[in-house]
Amino acid sequence: MSNTIRVVLADDHVFVRDGIKSLLENEANIEVVGEATDGLEALKIVEINKPDLLILDIRMPNMTGIEVVEKLRSQNNTVKIVMLSMHESEEYVLKSIRAGADGYLLKGSSKEEFLKALHTVANGGKYFSGDISSILINQLGNPVALTETKQTLEEEQQITKREKEILKLLLSGKGNKEIAEALDISKRTAEVHRFNLMKKLKVKNLMELSNKATEYSLI
Repeated sequence: MSNTIRVVLADDHVFVRDGIKSLLENEANIEVVGEATDGLEALKIVEINKPDLLILDIRMPNMTGIEVVEKLRSQNNTVKIVMLSMHESEEYVLKSIRAGADGYLLKGSSKEEFLKALHTVANGGKYFSGDISSILINQLGNPVALTETKQTLEEEQQITKREKEILKLLLSGKGNKEIAEALDISKRTAEVHRFNLMKKLKVKNLMELSNKATEYSLI
């Protein structure tokens, strides 16, 4: 069972947790190993059960989901975290990302999208549902909104193979839709890769992206 994704659910509404468990019960490679009804309990259960993935509501008693993420990251806990929320507001999305969440999923998401998000994040990727990826792309014009500390590109290896493919297509004039078609991925996935690439290189537009790519010999 080494490939099983061990999940902890944290939501103060029992019917939400029951709904997620019902959705996951037929998934052979996902196992719910713990549940929490508030933020403080979520921290304790993560510490005890050491899950691969934490599904975390934003608005909970005692400690919010965002505060839970901040606490876990301050402890250098690397558990993968998907925020689960009814809210598609820019404020919640950006606060979640700054705190260190790996994904942001809306409670109205389909079963297919929910499962895709869990597998994507569990395997080391990022996932943002609905129009959230558009919020992230728009914030490239104001990168300070995404991070409170400056980050530098210390090693070329920080740019993944997929991001280099995205980079080449971007600099050849391809848009998100064309990139998605060329790489056989969804448009949303292309947008997220583009966002991650531009954030790592700290650029706001294609001109700056081209200059940085040349500077770091990425092309």
